[in-house]
Amino acid sequence: MAEFIKIYEQNPDENRIKEVVDVLKKGGLVIYPSDSVYALGCDIKNNKALEKIARIKEVKLEKANFSFVCESISNISDYVKHISTSTFKILKRSLPGPYTFILPGNNNLPKVFKKKKEVGIRVPNNAITLAIVRELGNPIISTSIYDEDEIIEYTTDPELIYEKWTKLVDVVIDGGYGGNIPSTVINLCGDEPELIREGKGSLEI
Repeated sequence: MAEFIKIYEQNPDENRIKEVVDVLKKGGLVIYPSDSVYALGCDIKNNKALEKIARIKEVKLEKANFSFVCESISNISDYVKHISTSTFKILKRSLPGPYTFILPGNNNLPKVFKKKKEVGIRVPNNAITLAIVRELGNPIISTSIYDEDEIIEYTTDPELIYEKWTKLVDVVIDGGYGGNIPSTVINLCGDEPELIREGKGSLEI
């Protein structure tokens, strides 16, 4: 059974954040709020946890399109190749915010993702998520949790999420009702920004 932890976004409780980070460091899976939809995540450095998420999502880990949730733009440069001035301006204008930017990965990518040429980066505008990443000291892997209901697509009520996921994860964070529109996905690997998915983030970047 997962732990159900209430954390308020306005002023995230430090002890609660440390509790979540301890679980992540031990290879646990956590469902947490973002500035778009609730997401499933783990410590990017824990291979067993990454494998668990891949199994849940029914994908091969090396082919999985998971996002890296970073604390700030400066953390992004740890995992992506040199960022051009125009790309940096887009990132600075848009982050933190409900965007996933696809950027060319560098040699610091975790071993399981070494073959990936591109990586999705998130810096969500959510104090709970950013506090977790800050305390952990490195990014967390992130993937949206879909609802099986074809109409709803995303579950917004943390209690319903807990009911459904309690046997699959270690912690479900109750950060209040989530959104039901995912992040806007934009590929910044080419000469011009390319829209991959229109979501919550404005297209005027």
